[in-house]
Amino acid sequence: MLNFEQIIGQTHLVNHLKQTVDKGRISHAQLFVGNEGSGTLPIAIAYAGYLISKEHKTPDICLAKCEKLQHPDLHFAFPVASNENIKKHPVSSLFLKDWRTFLTENPYGSLFDWYKHIGVENKQGQIGVDEAQEIVKVLRLKPYEATYQVMIIWMPEKMNIAASNKLLKLIEEPPEKTILLLVTEHEEQIISTIRSRCQVLHFGNLNEQQIIEALVSREKIEVAAATKIAHQADGNYNKALKLSQNKSDERIYEQWFVVWVRAAFRAKGNASVINDLIGWSNEIAGKGRETQKQFLAYCLQVFRQAMLLNYKADSLVYLEPKTEGFKLENFAPFIHNGNIIPISEELGTAMYHIERNGNAKIVLLDLSIKLTRLLHAKEVSLESKE
Repeated sequence: MLNFEQIIGQTHLVNHLKQTVDKGRISHAQLFVGNEGSGTLPIAIAYAGYLISKEHKTPDICLAKCEKLQHPDLHFAFPVASNENIKKHPVSSLFLKDWRTFLTENPYGSLFDWYKHIGVENKQGQIGVDEAQEIVKVLRLKPYEATYQVMIIWMPEKMNIAASNKLLKLIEEPPEKTILLLVTEHEEQIISTIRSRCQVLHFGNLNEQQIIEALVSREKIEVAAATKIAHQADGNYNKALKLSQNKSDERIYEQWFVVWVRAAFRAKGNASVINDLIGWSNEIAGKGRETQKQFLAYCLQVFRQAMLLNYKADSLVYLEPKTEGFKLENFAPFIHNGNIIPISEELGTAMYHIERNGNAKIVLLDLSIKLTRLLHAKEVSLESKE
């Protein structure tokens, strides 16, 4: 059931949203910004249900329909791609059954989880111009049952330029009693003309205690185990759930990472090891682009955790590698102020090129060769800089 009572944390923002409805101060276009697992999507759905049912003659029945994602005045748009069942012109309306199942199983799920759910994890989903036309068409109609109709656009950063331009006028001047809720993890990737026309709400990560309480009450996990999971989850309830169920993709990412950095260390002064890096690059290039992006984001996380450990910020370190022979405390001294920024920049550049359909083999091999140099960079002495 997707209602405010089921939301984890975010009490201040939940109360704010309720007050905007109660006082009739509802912005027609709102942008919810938050990291994966912070609860932006379930809060958007709960908010839509609260709004739609507020002035309804049978509010309980109306709210129940919203909670089940079956109210005729609650609409959704989200990234999709063609799959085995839908070969051409994929749009959200063709995936609604899958969408309801996905949200029922885990409303805190990630975009990559959604792609896996509909069998397109090897593709890059998008919100295209066909979707934009559907949105415009749906919202031209008046609310069917309620006073308001709500369109939730999940991951609007996946809108291409044509779709963004088509929706711009709708966001500027939406039909009467129509509310647009855009739910994003990457505000900066949405075109500025859309961002500037939305009221923006930023959602923080969940704290460890909120995750612990949710795991104990909902998943029936022992407090000690929940505490350890919450520390590793880094404010992400979706990650916490996967860790609790041993379903996290990070285990395989960790194995790829260890093979990669070990080869990169050996490659300095040993040209034959380049063949190992070529083989590694080819293997990862054989995965889907979304998997490659997820993996590179994981690598960035590991490098940052290693740097924190190197500079004695132990309380901020939550990563616990499980690969035999690889200890974060042994790796940490190699990640410091002399290389963390260029390493982060190179990973960001690689993700950028993969996102834009660059040749993954070339992108990953180029990154690997640069890493062999960066891992052996010298730490910058703060005293010498002064």
